[in-house]
Amino acid sequence: MTVPGDSQSGQSGHFGRTQEPTPVDPLEGGGPVAQPQPVRRRRWAIDTTPLRNRPYRRLFGGVAVTMLGQQMTLVAVPYQVYELTGSSLMVGVTSMVALVPLVVFGLLGGAIADAMDRRKLILITSVGAAVTSALLAVQALLPGNGNLAVLWVLTAAVSGFAAVNQPTRSAVIPALVGEEGVPAANALAMTVRQMGVIVGPLLAGVLIGVGNLPITYTIDALGFVAAVFLLRGLPSLPPGGGAGPLRLRAAVRGVWEGFAFLRTQPVLLMTFVVDVIAMLFAWPQAVFPELSQTVFAGDANSLGWLFAGVSIGSLLMGLSSGWVSHVDRQGAVVLGAIAVWGVAIVGFGLANSLWLAVLCLAVAGAGDMVSAVLRSSMLQTAAPDEMRGRMQGVFIVVVAGGPRLGDLRAGVLASAFGVSVAMVSGGVVIVVLMAVVAVVVPSFWLFRASRATEYAERARTTIAGPVAG
Repeated sequence: MTVPGDSQSGQSGHFGRTQEPTPVDPLEGGGPVAQPQPVRRRRWAIDTTPLRNRPYRRLFGGVAVTMLGQQMTLVAVPYQVYELTGSSLMVGVTSMVALVPLVVFGLLGGAIADAMDRRKLILITSVGAAVTSALLAVQALLPGNGNLAVLWVLTAAVSGFAAVNQPTRSAVIPALVGEEGVPAANALAMTVRQMGVIVGPLLAGVLIGVGNLPITYTIDALGFVAAVFLLRGLPSLPPGGGAGPLRLRAAVRGVWEGFAFLRTQPVLLMTFVVDVIAMLFAWPQAVFPELSQTVFAGDANSLGWLFAGVSIGSLLMGLSSGWVSHVDRQGAVVLGAIAVWGVAIVGFGLANSLWLAVLCLAVAGAGDMVSAVLRSSMLQTAAPDEMRGRMQGVFIVVVAGGPRLGDLRAGVLASAFGVSVAMVSGGVVIVVLMAVVAVVVPSFWLFRASRATEYAERARTTIAGPVAG
């Protein structure tokens, strides 16, 4: 990978294209790569084409084997905190303990990923996550069922490793599958994540219910161990600007350079802005407990169904996302998908039956899935390779922080004016703001995937200008 965005050279040519007559597969002892045969594309079923690529299969496998355990840990940690303290406030504080390193290392990790071999960074953070998860299992065996201070330290460490690992894995996707394969690769990864979101908490609940909290953490550790063995087979993946010695001061400077670059790129900037709008004005989870005890109090497991609703829609959309991989007008479809999210949340706010509320949440989740796949693809293809790590770092911060802001807004409005007002008003605002974005930032509305390389080349010229200055 020598010149980001140049599909004819470097590793992108080996893994994403087939112009070379006898490309070499570094995972098979230098043997030739079998040339893929033309296949009839499935329009609706999820596009599995990237899985024909051995390096991407390793990366995808790493995601798949870790996602279940990660979701189980997200349930186990707050449960253990409540068991130790009996305080919901301490559970909330634990969320902030995890959020701070996520923000700090999400940004710093993106800059690091743009300065060193990304394969090495993925392996280092995966090993770190495995060790930390194993230590979580050990602390759960301490007298008194654990220690709060130790639990907080390890929770912060888990969050920090994830904040570096995830944007780095996203940043290498274009080098492995080529720009044309990025949307399909993102859809595959996000679909398996949704499976983890649904299955992980259920399995964690079963294990915790029978007193096996340490086993819950151990499964997370074993998932990362398996991921390390898979990811060791990846080829070297230096960033487009070249890998060099890691220096903390340079990484911090790289974060500011990333933000300076982002200010000059309205298309990339708006991929973050529109997601913040969607999460801030219509993230619904804060009102689920109230609805389960009021409007839907007579329905069995209403809280569980409400929490599962968005993920169910996301999973179903992921499984039928073949068409998303072929979208050219990505900016327009993102705005449309977020508008669907807003309309569905309006329906959720007005629903007076559980099945209708869950249906609206599922539609919202489907819209969010389309938006997430395409926004991530835009960041991976329209940003120069030497900036992709930092862009993915900002992406993970926005994805993690937006829902927390949305919970705050929804909670305040629901307490003051009721759940319906909180949800309906937010959904309407989203639809209006998406129309405003289309008018005010036409470059985002008009963005085409087929011109992403051209956009990245233009964006690269600003790196030596405003960013450096």
